[in-house]
Amino acid sequence: MRLSTKIAYNTIIQIISKVLSIILGLISIAIITRHLGQNGFGQYTTIITFLSFFGIIADLGLTLVTIQIISKQGINHDKALGNLLGLRLISALIFLGLAPIIVLLFPYSAEVKTGVAIASFSFLFIALNQVLVGLFQKKLRMDKVSIAEIASRLVLLFGIIIAVKFNYGLQGILAATVFSSLVSFLLHFIFSKKFAIIKLKFDLIYWQEIIKKSWPLAITITLNLIYLKSDTLFLSVIPRDSDIGIIAEVGIYGAAYKVIDVLITIPFMFAGIILPIMAKNWLAGKKDVFAIILQKSFDVLVMLGLPIAVGAQFVAEDVMVIVAGNDFSASGPILKVLIFATTAIFLGNMFAHAIIAINKQKKVIKAYIFVAITSVIGYLVVIPNFSYMGAAWVTIYSEFAIAIASFWIVWKYTRFIPKFTVFIKSLIACLIMSLAMIMLNNLGINNLIVIILSAVFVYFVSLYFLRVLNRQDVLDLLNK
Repeated sequence: MRLSTKIAYNTIIQIISKVLSIILGLISIAIITRHLGQNGFGQYTTIITFLSFFGIIADLGLTLVTIQIISKQGINHDKALGNLLGLRLISALIFLGLAPIIVLLFPYSAEVKTGVAIASFSFLFIALNQVLVGLFQKKLRMDKVSIAEIASRLVLLFGIIIAVKFNYGLQGILAATVFSSLVSFLLHFIFSKKFAIIKLKFDLIYWQEIIKKSWPLAITITLNLIYLKSDTLFLSVIPRDSDIGIIAEVGIYGAAYKVIDVLITIPFMFAGIILPIMAKNWLAGKKDVFAIILQKSFDVLVMLGLPIAVGAQFVAEDVMVIVAGNDFSASGPILKVLIFATTAIFLGNMFAHAIIAINKQKKVIKAYIFVAITSVIGYLVVIPNFSYMGAAWVTIYSEFAIAIASFWIVWKYTRFIPKFTVFIKSLIACLIMSLAMIMLNNLGINNLIVIILSAVFVYFVSLYFLRVLNRQDVLDLLNK
């Protein structure tokens, strides 16, 4: 199978599986929010967010560096993957093992503290999975990852339904989450046997070499975590006046963030596919091809990211009611604000991955430190007075700041400056789409599905007439 065909196949499979995963994930969230309510979902969000800190720190940058290591010419895949998996297991056991202990120091309820202990096992299996995903990325067999993801989502949904039916509550839902993560890991491991013989290895010398490559990523990922997730953590612990309770506010904010989490899978999935291709061309000295790929990738994410932000201003509250139930209608205004953080991720994500492709991860550390520090200060200042709306605006600042910093690093070392033709035409298409949505509202049409489908149709027809992206552009991107 030709490389371009493999890439196209992987892209199509990932898109289809991602759509299915999103649907299954949204159904799961809809059941959880309706079953637990604002306070219960606030506890659920607090548990997952708290563990995210330990899970991402335990990553040590290994997720992104795995594909770099196993893509080296003449590398012993079995030895590399065995040591990567061994190192990942030890780091996950250490950091995730600390989570149930450290959570005892926080002013959370006993249910939250117990939940952290239960859900830590889910994060352990996720951590081990991520090394195996690197193997499938390298082999361009992401269909295997897609199968495992869909299977685990189905297991999760089935487990949640059982937990709700038998009234097992929050802990039952967390147990279902653990089991689904276990299923995902087992499927990844079984599928990996076709491509490598993976056995846990504990070669300390080899680990030192891995850490030398991964530590800049480990620092940037940790700093990224601080400005990305500390909003929810601070919301859960900072004292303030609240009519509904602090944990309930976390639930309202967390419900809106779940929609954001779903949306940002798009740029990360796309960039994950393009990253090895960019890295390969950069290492081969094909800087012109590298620039073409980066430009077209930027254009694709612009076309997808801008209408999401604009459209959300019209339908955010209705979306939250459908996703989470009437109790979470207050999440709508938060989603309208947070959606602009999604825009920043769509715009900046390719530059962040381009930095990895050109191996300049160390150069962006200062920017991450600055953004992490200023974001934490921002959260501490605004949350006591403005609660979740203040947290949302600081999150927007942090994402745009990182996007700008990532672009600057890429420009400094590649002299790449994106053309904004597609950006401008996409904005025009968004304006036309907005007028269509206003017209539908004036006509008294309030069916959410009709509004969204109409908006999508008008937007893409507008792009077609504006000659933004044609069939040949897509084929060129895949062939590159």
